[in-house]
Amino acid sequence: MATWGYMGLQDSASPLMEQLIFFHDHAMVVLILITTLVGYMMASLFFNSFINRFLLENQTIEVIWTVLPALILIFIALPSLRLLYLLDEVNNPSVTLKSIGHQWYWSYEYSDFSQLEFDSFMVPTEELGEAGFRLLDVDNRAVLPFNTQIRVLVSAADVIHSWTVPALGVKVDAIPGRLNQISFLISRPGLFYGQCSEICGANHSFMPIVVESVSVKSFLSWVTSSDEA
Repeated sequence: MATWGYMGLQDSASPLMEQLIFFHDHAMVVLILITTLVGYMMASLFFNSFINRFLLENQTIEVIWTVLPALILIFIALPSLRLLYLLDEVNNPSVTLKSIGHQWYWSYEYSDFSQLEFDSFMVPTEELGEAGFRLLDVDNRAVLPFNTQIRVLVSAADVIHSWTVPALGVKVDAIPGRLNQISFLISRPGLFYGQCSEICGANHSFMPIVVESVSVKSFLSWVTSSDEA
């Protein structure tokens, strides 16, 4: 999870987030090269009194400042399009989780198991333990197995919400009357925190998301204990 003063992206917990971080680094390298080149050219123009008379009115300079930006844009666009299709690809899921946004909490339904559904509310600050995170911890976490293909169906009961977990590279709008879906794979165990990312009313800041990633064996044990309860 993000900490105070942390300027980078969160550590990835899914292959999709890894690819997003790779693309971010790729784009930053291109931007740094452009900034350096343009800065050097501007500095040389300010402090250099010499000119190249062949580049004042010539087709060569026109070709250079037209073709070079086009090549740079292609160099950014191709990885971006590849990643866009990767994010939208839906694989055959092993577990389906339905997430429904309310004002101002989330409801979860495990469609593969009978009668397994619950609401997830933020833990108030006065009830929070020493190990809890203010405005981020919930009373009921969404438990999912790692190294397993997950599908999340997202909708809303009242206004538009957004189910977002940055470490997983997941952000899906929850729209009333519409069912959106996202597919991902969690690559390691842990707790992954998120928040509603669509302004949805007075308590928009108080409907966090916590995904608990566990082994398949622990997940099945949790499902069994929840059914018995």
